[in-house]
Amino acid sequence: MHSNDEIFKLFQAVAQGQTTPDQALQSLRFQPYRELACGLNLDMHRSMRTGQREAVFALGKSRQHLIGAVEGLAENGQPVLVTKADQEQGASLAERFPEGTFWPEAGLFVQGKTLQLTPPWPQSGDILVVTAGASDMAVGLEALGTALFYDESAGLISDVGVAGLHRLTPHLDALQRARVLVVVAGMEGALPSVLSGLLDKPIIGVPTSVGYGASFSGLSALLGMLSSCAPGMSVVNIDNGFGAAATALKIMAATRAG
Repeated sequence: MHSNDEIFKLFQAVAQGQTTPDQALQSLRFQPYRELACGLNLDMHRSMRTGQREAVFALGKSRQHLIGAVEGLAENGQPVLVTKADQEQGASLAERFPEGTFWPEAGLFVQGKTLQLTPPWPQSGDILVVTAGASDMAVGLEALGTALFYDESAGLISDVGVAGLHRLTPHLDALQRARVLVVVAGMEGALPSVLSGLLDKPIIGVPTSVGYGASFSGLSALLGMLSSCAPGMSVVNIDNGFGAAATALKIMAATRAG
């Protein structure tokens, strides 16, 4: 980890022409991390390398690790996003960080930032999250909340799956204006393929564990999306709304840079 003295010396070297600004930036990008006594190593400069700050994955973490991670990242002066938090974890975080917000429907906790986490949500945006069924909403809201946390224009269209595709009709204009679609579906996972065959947008399919019997907790939806014959579609892991939003954010950043 870079100490303050080391960073100051690096700045001096740039000022004196002993190193270039690009070389100094590279040095900072791949250092530092913060090692906590509880065994966590926090990636404090991830945003410098990847454009996205480190998020905290709550699933499986103890209360000590979870709170320690949020405290450590918040001390860097940046907002913190926690994903896959259950009710007990959300209550612990809300108790420790009363100024934060727990969004139980999405499994998200946000510290240091104000987000619109209650309906109605916009039904249009550069990143548009589309869910096949109401049962897929938790994963869809995770994707929506992640995109909003990272300051992207994002919206949500819900419950428009293949059992009643006519429900898409009122949203065709918003779908065509969006730049990236995150399409969330369980059961047989057909909706991303349908939209990929209709629209000229990058589509990120998110299979969910919603279903019964031969759905195998989302495996059927995952395999259906991976086997799609509709081009221009990518697929993330089962229930990975955060990962889908992160991919959409990188697509947006790449198009702006170009």
